[in-house]
Amino acid sequence: MPKTSARLLSLLSLLQARRDWPGALLAERLEVSPRTVRRDVDRLRELGYPIVAFKGPDGGYRLDAGTVLPPLLFDDEQAVALAIALQVATTAGAGIEEAAARALNTVRQVMPARLRHRIDTLQVTAVERPAIRPDPQVGSSVLMTLSAAVHAREVLRFDYAPAYPPGADDNGAQTPPRRVQPHHLVTWGGRWYLVAWDLDREDWRTFRADRITPRTPTGPRFTPRELPGGEVAAFVASRFRGSDGYGDWPCRGEVILGLPAAAVSRHTRDGVVEELGPNRCRLVLGSWSWPGLAAAIGRFDADIEVVGPAELKDAFAHLARRYANAATDASATPPPIP
Repeated sequence: MPKTSARLLSLLSLLQARRDWPGALLAERLEVSPRTVRRDVDRLRELGYPIVAFKGPDGGYRLDAGTVLPPLLFDDEQAVALAIALQVATTAGAGIEEAAARALNTVRQVMPARLRHRIDTLQVTAVERPAIRPDPQVGSSVLMTLSAAVHAREVLRFDYAPAYPPGADDNGAQTPPRRVQPHHLVTWGGRWYLVAWDLDREDWRTFRADRITPRTPTGPRFTPRELPGGEVAAFVASRFRGSDGYGDWPCRGEVILGLPAAAVSRHTRDGVVEELGPNRCRLVLGSWSWPGLAAAIGRFDADIEVVGPAELKDAFAHLARRYANAATDASATPPPIP
């Protein structure tokens, strides 16, 4: 039989691994009697761990939530995963950078030397994409309020700040608060968004969390609607593509480029590239508009043959006239673009 201290740690680790543990199974795993399990549970309770007993044919124990956070026990892989997550938390945009750094220091101090060495050799540098303006931060209190409303399925009211400062002709009218049924809180490209059903506009909307100022109290509970497509990741991706949340890019075309497929695929994140020869390939690509798609294809320094559709050919002609006008002398009067 292991020593009492080692057995208590083993018992605590088992209780943290799953919600309910039948007493007989705990005794079997620890190779002790059910009576010893009961005594060890009482010792853990004295140390502040809220362990509750449940009755039934397989009566046993459960590590419940308490009023304070007792010492936690992590296995090696959990400790390393936690340390890595805390290192990259600085890019979460949730205003928790300082707290994450303090938590990482706390976890590191109590780690065994072998784990501390693994963490110290894995220094993660989170590099954010270049931007003209840094991504705005969202207060953790706002994120908690939004997530609580999502979890409770309660109508949320909030003030939504405009994307740009009011113009000189703005009459200063007070915008009424938005009323939504919140469904998901997501992060995309370093920013936080709330996916919700807008009650006043009767449509799905995606709101930037950094522009939300929640109002209290929340509204009545609601029965969640089914998200278009059924999957939040696909829905959000479609919205940012300019689609209605139901599918792919609203504009998709096919061309043949005078470049090797390997050269094109390196710069094509969301397209399909098919090799047609040593210096020839087929590219199927999507975009939020036809001119946007033509411009994306035009960045390849190669001859272009448009397979279809006709809207893509028209977009190339439109851009050709616009680029030709941009290349003329500034003093000349360019022809109008239809």
